Parts: sequence; structure tokens; C-alpha cells
Amino acid sequence: MKSPLLSLPGAVPAEGPDESVAAHYGDLFREQRALADGTGFVDLSHRGVVTVSGQDRLPWLHLLLTQHVSELPPGQATEALVLSAHGHLEHALYLVDDGATTWIHVEPGTQDALIAYLESMKFFYQVEIADATDRYAVVHLPAGSISPVPEGWTVRETAYGREVFVPRDELETYAKTVGNPIGILALEALRIEAHRPRLGLETDHRTIPHELGWLTTAVHLEKGCYRGQETVARVHNLGRPPRRLVFLHLDGSEVKLPGPGTVLRLAEDGPDGRPIGAITSSARHWELGPIALAVVKRNTPTDAMLSAEGTPAAQEVIVEP
Repeated sequence: MKSPLLSLPGAVPAEGPDESVAAHYGDLFREQRALADGTGFVDLSHRGVVTVSGQDRLPWLHLLLTQHVSELPPGQATEALVLSAHGHLEHALYLVDDGATTWIHVEPGTQDALIAYLESMKFFYQVEIADATDRYAVVHLPAGSISPVPEGWTVRETAYGREVFVPRDELETYAKTVGNPIGILALEALRIEAHRPRLGLETDHRTIPHELGWLTTAVHLEKGCYRGQETVARVHNLGRPPRRLVFLHLDGSEVKLPGPGTVLRLAEDGPDGRPIGAITSSARHWELGPIALAVVKRNTPTDAMLSAEGTPAAQEVIVEP
């Protein structure tokens, strides 16, 4: 669903999963600084929006998700995952409940598969599941923003800012009210800086939550059974996920930024060394320079210098080996 805000002055369309919104509006570093200062907004209207209503919604979702949501208070934001029977990641959900409806936003284009799964699990529960993507758009307001949100709109507030579910027919008007549009590349740079994984970028068909640090934000280790829970418990108790997420400081003297999929090797092994992982997301940060997230083999030495196809990369540990 192409965003109408791509018609704003200076808008340059993004690529990949974010192609329906603006990558930037002409000044990437200025936009990053604005977000860090708590001003402006980011258009996330390409994300899928799903609502679940009905008196059984929270206890029912509790049975399906990795997170404890059976008693989720109104207005409290949380994250949750849907896993396969083998514990592999299928969906990442960002939730908030308003007391009558649970609002969820997900990665662009994944809402149909999520809704199909939820519908298959309704059974006798009193729940109504709806695809609200054509009626609501998500807008990100950074932490510290004083931009007003009209009464009655649903807001998901986290340490990283507010995610507002905007009626889609009011998106352009609200954008003018807030002002200072910021492209998604700026938000992605701050996401990478904050070590936050993203479904479809940091994940593949084999990913389990332990590898990306999602146990601390999206998995409740003491709740009851859900699909994939046996794998979560087993790997948590053994403490040996096969891979781990790392943060990389890339050599700033290189002209080309290594992109997702760039193979990583131990620098000491040279260009013909054995691959030990790959970059999953990368960005040029206004303060830190070139940075990236990557997934590497668990036993990769934490103090080893890596090479991203010739670009030196220093590690910071996110997930302990």
C-alpha cells in the first residue's frame, strides 16, 4: 500500500520491505538527529495492522503467543512472537490493548498469514479478528516528542517512542499537524544502534528467539504452553543457541556500506577464510558512523576482528555465546 506521504517534498522511496514509504526526505543525518532530539515523525503506514476484539481476546492470545498477555493492562505496550512447532520464528507482533480491542502491528505484507493462523485457532473462543490495514496507518513519534495525539486514537508507547494508529483517511492531515517528516532509514539507524532485531531482516527460516535476544522483550519464560515452547525451554536451559546477534562497528574509511547478506569471516583468516555469519542490517549513523547488525556462529570469539568482504568490523556482544 503506497503511502500518500511519498508526495511530500524531497521524499525518496525506500527499498525492500519498506518500499511503500519514504527512505528519507533529502537529509539523512539531519533526520536522524531530529529523531534523537524527539522531533518529527516517521511514516510506517506500510505496516500491517490487525485487531482482535471480543471478551476472550487476551486469554486466547495468551495461549498462542510467547508473551504473557492474559492480564495485559489497557495502554501497556508489549511484544510477542508466533513460533512454529519447532520453535522457529514466524511472526513478530507489537501489541497494545485499549480495554476493548487488542491492536497489533506487524511487518509489511505479513498480516494475511498471521490472520490465517489466528483464524485457524479460534475454536470456541469469543474473538473477532480483523485486518485493519486499509483503515489504519502507523506513525512513529520519537521519545520526547510533544506532538499531540487526538483523543480516541490508539497509541502504543515504548521507551523508543509512540506508535500511533492513525485513521488512514486522516494520515495526510495528521502529518501536516506534526510536521518535519523523517524517512525510515533514520529510524532504522536508531534501531540498529539500539540492537533491536527485525523479522525478515535478522531472521530466516531457522531463527529461534534466543539467537536475537528476543527472550528479554518478547518471550515470557514462566508462562504456560504455546506452540514452540518446548524448544524455547530446552535451548534456554542448555544455553547453547547455534547462532547469536552481534553489533558491528564498520570501518568508516570504506566508501561502500556492506549491505544485508554480506558474508562475514574472521579477519585473521583472510578473504578465503571460512564464513562465520552475515550482516543482516546496516546503516550510516550520524554519530557512530557505519554500523550493522549481524548473525554469527555461536562459538565465534567475542573479541575477534571480523571482515565483511574486506571491510574491517569490530564486534559488540548482544547475545552472550
